[in-house]
Amino acid sequence: MRRIEADYNRSADTHLIPVDMPALADIALYFKDESSHPTGSLKHRLARSLFLYALCNGWIGEGMTIVEASSGSTAVSEAYFARMLKLPFIAVVPRSTAPEKIAAIEFYGGRCHFVDRPGDAYAESQRLADELGGHYMDQFTYAERATDWRGNNNIAEAIFAQMQREPCPVPRWVVCGAGTGGTSATIGRFARYNRHETRICVADPEASVFHRHWADRSVQTVDGPTSRIEGIGRARVEPSFIPGVVDRMIAVPDVASIAAARVLSRRLGRRCGGSSGTNLWACALLATEMAEAGERGSIVSILCDHGDRYASTYFSDAWLVENGFEVAPWEARLDAFFTEGRLPA
Repeated sequence: MRRIEADYNRSADTHLIPVDMPALADIALYFKDESSHPTGSLKHRLARSLFLYALCNGWIGEGMTIVEASSGSTAVSEAYFARMLKLPFIAVVPRSTAPEKIAAIEFYGGRCHFVDRPGDAYAESQRLADELGGHYMDQFTYAERATDWRGNNNIAEAIFAQMQREPCPVPRWVVCGAGTGGTSATIGRFARYNRHETRICVADPEASVFHRHWADRSVQTVDGPTSRIEGIGRARVEPSFIPGVVDRMIAVPDVASIAAARVLSRRLGRRCGGSSGTNLWACALLATEMAEAGERGSIVSILCDHGDRYASTYFSDAWLVENGFEVAPWEARLDAFFTEGRLPA
């Protein structure tokens, strides 16, 4: 506990970055830059919370192997904390995980165990933990309860504190993705607890089940190809996804997410990950609707991780061609949004 708290005490909170939208004078857009955490993503907060939760519950013992099912970023962050606590760490990840994420897990002393299908990671993680006498962290179950949503330096508290001196300090919308569902649960609960008139929008890959479940609670799984946007969107409804705190779901095609990540990267002067692109596309839709309704206000979203982790995928023209992603028309639509203040249909 002391090691984790000391690490936190050495850290500053992440920046809230305004994104210039000169065509929309009455609407302000901000991105909370979670890529500046020591492990480079939003999942650093989750990993810290999961370790503290497991320690306080007595689930982790000295020398115990920590196992996690992940698409990459949570595993990178958990490997960091496992090394801090001198605990072995195994990440159960899909074979399609970006090589840069695999390298980051291994940099922090973790070992990768690959599965062919993302949905196989849950049972395989539990099997490994049982076999090794270790602990399966299970971020997909515990994300929404490991974080204190009422405050205690969570991401929601940080966003609202950093917005206090802005022209529209209470956001009209907060836009985030859903991998575990923990972020939307935390922000949605915090907004309600503090009686803010902020609505929560989850930007979800088209292939994901979350937006289907939100519209029809009987839908629990989805078949077919999975999303290529790492970190968000799932084929099953995760226990940490709380649909009741979500006011709006926007389904975003993978090609739009990738195009938006590339556009956002150019506008910020550094690479942003694919899930940040998913968020930006949803923000553009919401801003267009606000402008058409004559509304004034702010939108806050999340820059989830650094785009350098996707240098060989989303930012590789050869990879885009190989995977059939024609991003140019989608980039043009988003460029038009920034120029004209409307996202073309």
